[in-house]
Amino acid sequence: MLILPLADASTILHGVAGFVEEIISSALYKVGRMSTRNAVALLGSTGQIRRQAQMRFLNDAPTFDLTYNDVFMVPSLSNVQSRQSVDLSTPDGLGTTIPVVVSNMTAIAGRRMAETVARRGGLVVLPQDIPLDVVQTVVEFVKSRHKVFETPITMPGDGTVGEALSLIHKRAHGAVIVMDDDGRPAGIFTEHDATGFDRFSQLHTSMSRDIISLKSSQSPEGMFNEMTELRITFAPVVDDDGRLVGCVTRKGALRSTIYQPALDKQGRLMIGVAVGINSEPAQRAKALGAMGVDVLVVDTAHGHQERMLSVVSEVRQAVGSLPVVAGNVVTKDGTRQLIEAGADVIKVGVGPGAMCTTRMMTGVGRPQFSAVLECSAESSRLGKHIWADGGVRYPRDVALGLAAGASNVMFGSLLAGTYESAADTLRDSDGRLFKESFGMASNRAVRNRTRSETALDRAKKELFEEGISTSRMYLDPERPSVEDIIDQIVAGVRSSCTYAGAKTIPEFADRAVVGIQSASGYEEGRPRDTSW
Repeated sequence: MLILPLADASTILHGVAGFVEEIISSALYKVGRMSTRNAVALLGSTGQIRRQAQMRFLNDAPTFDLTYNDVFMVPSLSNVQSRQSVDLSTPDGLGTTIPVVVSNMTAIAGRRMAETVARRGGLVVLPQDIPLDVVQTVVEFVKSRHKVFETPITMPGDGTVGEALSLIHKRAHGAVIVMDDDGRPAGIFTEHDATGFDRFSQLHTSMSRDIISLKSSQSPEGMFNEMTELRITFAPVVDDDGRLVGCVTRKGALRSTIYQPALDKQGRLMIGVAVGINSEPAQRAKALGAMGVDVLVVDTAHGHQERMLSVVSEVRQAVGSLPVVAGNVVTKDGTRQLIEAGADVIKVGVGPGAMCTTRMMTGVGRPQFSAVLECSAESSRLGKHIWADGGVRYPRDVALGLAAGASNVMFGSLLAGTYESAADTLRDSDGRLFKESFGMASNRAVRNRTRSETALDRAKKELFEEGISTSRMYLDPERPSVEDIIDQIVAGVRSSCTYAGAKTIPEFADRAVVGIQSASGYEEGRPRDTSW
């Protein structure tokens, strides 16, 4: 705690806490003094002045709002020797060990994504328009997954090549394990094994029978070393009786030595679920809590409305101490009122998403960096946290969101073109793999959410779409898995922390020094893969 050098400071502020806090916070925000070195003074529960850790601007803070592209971070004196010494556990206290939350988009957030991301320390939020029985099935599935071993794709020997090829891109490991009648691996089928066989051929005629299995008792490090020595990239994992319990890739074993999974109190993988503001949200939230959902997200495009505030209050009463996230908002007033209604974390962002047309259709929204900066200051003042939702194109954007005060960063379209996203994997005329994605306020999403309404009501709502109904998200051949993208994000954020001299996310937000740049300044920092 920092006590300002004013003998009677606490006395002066004791009776006028809210008024003075507002003046001080506003003044320091406007002049860019946002680090502990400049000490934003706020009143604590004891009447003493305490400080709020926030980044500061390199020069005076601007009078206009900023996007992630508008800003950059300058290096600071650092004693952090290695990126590996940086702890990216999120300060929101939810249990995530990296600042990655996958948005509740129907084309992206499913059980494969939830399992994979939680295994690496992040969190996936399932969409609000999924029936409760389906949600329960997904939650039980994710909770039953192993913390190290991946879920294998399995088929019987009399399954066809065509069936196997339709499943093989559901998982990044790119293999189907062919099983015998006793639950033991009999062979492995990959896309390469289909060469020379028609789609109706049975797998036992085309699979590879040379199986190298690993024991489930081995450590991730031991698995990596053995696979490296044997020069294999994929292996089934079996128990002492030789029965299949999972599978592992060489890179997956390596990742398990680096990442810590996001686990609940029972040591199971975590998962979140979204709730809308219509159709008995409190009742649905209570049912989700009973299923073992770890985080509830009350979600609507316009989070600063009276209906939202009442729903958050109802949900809070229905679920007790279960963490509640609410949004979306872009102002400190919206942040404060959602927190007062009962939210633990506030989702910040209106219009920055790649599938969102809100700003172009309505003119409503706010540049994301400034929205995060203002809302995080208010949430921190009230002892709560925010998630930066949307606007992320590169790892730098994640780092800047955290520097602005976000405890976690949400991702949507950036992860749409991965094996693990919920949409089906398709091929274009050139043979390139892609997935279809769409915005959650688009015509397509509205049709999905209003299936039970009358044809007239559905037709009325479909007229007023604010999102892209279909887009092609191509899988990057170099990084086709969500784990590949997580590696990029984590590497970038860890490096940013070392430049700031920070070992944790709160330290990073405290020590970050941010400047403003022109469009050409941003362009100067973009790498070139060809000569000029």
